[in-house]
Amino acid sequence: MAKVEFIAPIESEDGVARATELFKAAYGEAPEGVWSSPGRVNLIGEHTDYNAGLCLPIALPHRTYIALKPRTDTTVRVVSDIKPDDIATADLDGLEARGVDGWAAYPVGVAWALREKGFNVRGFDAAFVSCVPLGSGLSSSAAMTCSTALALDDVYGLGYGQSDSGRVTLINAAIKSENEMAGASTGGLDQNASMRCTEGHALLLDCRPELTPLENVSQQPFDLKANKLELLALDTQAPHQLNDGQYAERRSTCEKAAEILGVANLRVTADAIRESDDPAKALQDTLDALPNENMKKRVRHVVTEIERVREFVKAFAENNIEEAGRLFNASHDSLAVDYEVTVPELDVAVDVARRNGAYGARMTGGGFGGSIIALVDAGRSEEVAQKIADEFEARGFHAPRALAAYAAPSSSRDA
Repeated sequence: MAKVEFIAPIESEDGVARATELFKAAYGEAPEGVWSSPGRVNLIGEHTDYNAGLCLPIALPHRTYIALKPRTDTTVRVVSDIKPDDIATADLDGLEARGVDGWAAYPVGVAWALREKGFNVRGFDAAFVSCVPLGSGLSSSAAMTCSTALALDDVYGLGYGQSDSGRVTLINAAIKSENEMAGASTGGLDQNASMRCTEGHALLLDCRPELTPLENVSQQPFDLKANKLELLALDTQAPHQLNDGQYAERRSTCEKAAEILGVANLRVTADAIRESDDPAKALQDTLDALPNENMKKRVRHVVTEIERVREFVKAFAENNIEEAGRLFNASHDSLAVDYEVTVPELDVAVDVARRNGAYGARMTGGGFGGSIIALVDAGRSEEVAQKIADEFEARGFHAPRALAAYAAPSSSRDA
């Protein structure tokens, strides 16, 4: 059996050097600076962000580095370490939504989104180096768009990157880039995590639209070492696609359900159920008001998942790791049965982790491929990851890759 691969994060000094070297090789001059943004793991609260719900991400130590230099014209040139000889080019002048093909749509879209909001952003040259696995469900796209947004904010003197509330403006540009330029639906969880998480904490993100940036987040301690725990993140390497219509279909179903229920979003429904005298009956009454089984299942997941976020925060704060693990398991089971966003690789990985001593395990991210996370005792991540890799090999799945996940800092300027 082949030994499972663990992906190490690129340290800041190395990331700066590699991004700078790639920039010089591509453009023949030095960049103005280097910035970076992390990928993320969502501990719990999946498919709740676009339903105005709650979610609980941490920033990963794995980051995307961008070396960037502004231009005086409206041309954008971007290159990545995946294909260092392939420079993509676009022009911001007259650019419209979906006007850029391929991966370049993500960074170009950030500049386009800022210009759409009236900011005086021109072209730029950029080089990307990343250790966030692509297609893993760990938000490589948000790491790219958020690092781009922070870099552009800096070189064009927009003044939003130095405060938490200011970063929300940059987050909105990153979201607009993904939704409208790249055509990949996103509800904002990933970008908020990349820009607003703090070291040693999970970000409790409340996605109700009426909240201000000062009201919609709180930092929740997430100290694995103090509890003698590790959080194993494992990329199943099953293809992870959110722009093939599946994500959009579920989002649309939730919006239609809210309309039928006469509420602005499913968070309103979730709160009403929680505050009722008999939440179980209130949930059933809500489901009975919906026209078909498919919609009932989607709503049941969203409503119960929002409550699981609250319960997980409470359980971890009380060092009730068994309960935290139970909530992980319940979340995954709901995503598999009610939201139907898992694939065999995700379910097998979760099952193997549970059978090998994990307190709990669940898929993380949008689903349809991607990664799982498992809460395990300290020192056991490699063993559990290897058990999953062995089972994958026996089933003919792609070899998975593992990461050691912990709560790392958010986007920053590194050089």
